[in-house]
Amino acid sequence: MKIDRLELTEVPLRLKVPFRTSFATEQERRIILVRLSSGGVTGMAECVAAEFPGYSAETTDTAWHVISDFIAPAVSGRSFGNADELLDALAFIRGNDMAVAAVEMAFWDLQARALGRPLFELLGGTDRPVEVGISLGIQNSVEETVEAARAAVEAGYRRVKLKIEPGWDFEPVQAVREALPGVSLTVDANSAYLLSDADRLARLDQFALTYIEQPLRHDDIVDHAALQARLATAVCLDESLTSPESTRQALQLGSARVVNLKPGRVRGFRQSLAIHDLTRAWGVPLWCGGMLESGVGRAANLHLSSLPNFRLPGDTASSSRYWDTDLINEPLEAENGFQTIPQHGPGCGVTLNGEYLSRIQTRSAVF
Repeated sequence: MKIDRLELTEVPLRLKVPFRTSFATEQERRIILVRLSSGGVTGMAECVAAEFPGYSAETTDTAWHVISDFIAPAVSGRSFGNADELLDALAFIRGNDMAVAAVEMAFWDLQARALGRPLFELLGGTDRPVEVGISLGIQNSVEETVEAARAAVEAGYRRVKLKIEPGWDFEPVQAVREALPGVSLTVDANSAYLLSDADRLARLDQFALTYIEQPLRHDDIVDHAALQARLATAVCLDESLTSPESTRQALQLGSARVVNLKPGRVRGFRQSLAIHDLTRAWGVPLWCGGMLESGVGRAANLHLSSLPNFRLPGDTASSSRYWDTDLINEPLEAENGFQTIPQHGPGCGVTLNGEYLSRIQTRSAVF
């Protein structure tokens, strides 16, 4: 397919409530949409980079720069038979995986739309309900944490994840477990601990957590292996796994027994498929994490989650939980703990709210 046009659009969105983790509190989002056109067909994707370099070194502004100054000149006007060829053309770009992923994922959507097929078919998935969990930011009190967790379970969510940090871990987890003894409960530290905190983390073993997510450094797999050996609870890695190679190394070292897969973190769908097949061969379950996406990114995650090794509930909660008005026309709402893969047309199965997008966009560029 020949890339006739690459379009970037930045849009501001405001979360209904602030979302606090161990490294930041987020409420204002600046989201980059990427659209690729070929022969009158347009595919789209969302760049998941944040406004500040907290989760990763990439930001909204660095992604805009890399796509504009390096990716667009490398792909505009060129023809690619598949995503592998497009990635080969971008192999000179070291890092900046979220920027590359946004273009690569838009290419997958473009191909699916040109073929008149849903995206999950091209990815190798099946049309099945996707289990959904909920991620709760750090609350103002233990009581508010319990209340939010109980409300999530009553809404049907099939896993509750609590954000934790040193000084905010044992007490809220204990309270939620006592209030909800049967729920699948997990915690996410976003790299807030050190290996020297192993004894503190081991205290959480008594609460029968499904996993402890990314407790140590964002780029570590060695200390996570030592920690996993000291915990009864499974360690889940997120930030540390940026490629199939780092995933293989982590599995060989015994650094994790669960993997959180985010396509934006690993350069797109092609690398995601490789990680899916690798973890499936190892018998390690996947789930799809969230990056406070709009409906565009949420739809893409749902299509990816249709693959067979996504065996744990993902962070694809209802869009209405996050936004008063989304960027897409179709509601993506969970029912009884499941999301339906959107199929309002081919590709990722959603359409942009063009009037709203044109009214709120803050910058755009066409190549």
